[in-house]
Amino acid sequence: MHDKKYDLEDRLVSFAANIAIFCREIPKDFTGEYYGNQLLRSAGSSALNFGEAQGTHTSKDYVHKASISLKELKESRVNLKILTK
Repeated sequence: MHDKKYDLEDRLVSFAANIAIFCREIPKDFTGEYYGNQLLRSAGSSALNFGEAQGTHTSKDYVHKASISLKELKESRVNLKILTK
């Protein structure tokens, strides 16, 4: 069986990279720039904060960084819902 212990990091990196590619296709009007830039930041931040969480020294620090990553993912989800409407 494949060990998926670190699979979450790989998935978050792929998500951030896919969003970066997706954002290239968003219209360059005010709305597209606003939501596209915010989506790019939140998706990238989710991966980066998870990476930071893995390097923490205490479980409290890990939970804090991982919770920031989750918040950024939720923001990205809502942003994608807005863009699809």
